[in-house]
Amino acid sequence: MKKFSTIALLIAVAFPVMASSQAFAQEAVNAAKAGKCTFLPDAPDKHVVVKGDTLWDISAKFLSNPWCWPEVWGMNRDEIRNPHWIYPNQIVYFDRVNGRLRLGQAVGGSGADGSAKDGGRLQPQVRTEDTGKNAITAIPSNLIEPFLSQPLVIEKDTLLTAPRIVATQEGRVILAKSDKAYVRGDLKGGTSFQVFRPGVPLKDPENNTVIGYEAVYLGTLKLERTAKTPDGVDSFIVASAKEEMAVGDRLMPIPPTPIQNYVPHPPERDVRARIVSIYGGVSQAGQNQVVSINKGASAGLNIGTVLELSRYGKIIQDKTDEKKPIRLPDEHYGSLFIFRVFDNISYGLIMTVTDTVAVGDLATSPE
Repeated sequence: MKKFSTIALLIAVAFPVMASSQAFAQEAVNAAKAGKCTFLPDAPDKHVVVKGDTLWDISAKFLSNPWCWPEVWGMNRDEIRNPHWIYPNQIVYFDRVNGRLRLGQAVGGSGADGSAKDGGRLQPQVRTEDTGKNAITAIPSNLIEPFLSQPLVIEKDTLLTAPRIVATQEGRVILAKSDKAYVRGDLKGGTSFQVFRPGVPLKDPENNTVIGYEAVYLGTLKLERTAKTPDGVDSFIVASAKEEMAVGDRLMPIPPTPIQNYVPHPPERDVRARIVSIYGGVSQAGQNQVVSINKGASAGLNIGTVLELSRYGKIIQDKTDEKKPIRLPDEHYGSLFIFRVFDNISYGLIMTVTDTVAVGDLATSPE
């Protein structure tokens, strides 16, 4: 297998954490030197991009670790700031001589199979557009969209300070669309809010302490009138209602429209996290499901971080030495792509796995 350490971009996708791009570039070099980013021995010579492809999927056809695609494309900081995109019908070539991937497109346009319509030769080039509307994404964006637009994890400290519904119009028990709600708390200048109800507590597997709550999303409120006196309340109108709202439910600002493309990268420092919960309340999960872990921004995680999933090695008796207990090595079985980060909790999408994921399993820096 060939190893590489080139850092010059042919493509990139939008990177939400620009401030850490220097550290990211260094991580790319370190990963390449460590031999993490190696090509598969049976990698194809090329791949024609089709609708529905993701950068992760394409990279899995060429690389032993799909998250390494930024390194083989040679990403650098300048081109991260001016994203390039990959579109259906373009062709990804494996340059075996230089040990990297290249992007090509047929001269004079390309057919569905990526071949030149006019029979001309293929000229490698990069297509740049401002919107990237039809470009393929880094990971399956449809799987994580609900987790980007709704506050599905509420950290313990945030819960205590969030504005709350204290009364309803004419003493109604529940609220529906267009009803009026009265709210107390610091709105911090916001006018549009999501409403949630604290749900299942999330406990850290390391010490069993509550580190947050899964939130039940109820709908949205729109500010109608602010309080006129110190002991007054803010008046809101229910803009949308997914479920019934009531006194005691909490408000969170509506987050900005999320960026759908992310650059995968190893964490900037060593991480050893645990799976806290599997979305949906089940005990086990598989590929393309969402889990939460007990580490977040305070541990150095950011959007796009890739962690390695593993299970603690079993303790067995050594039958060859008076049955003394021994611990088998931790078993690595997949990858976790972090797409939403809180201070002490993160959401991750389970990518390639060879086993089921369970609460308490490890999520660590790639070896």
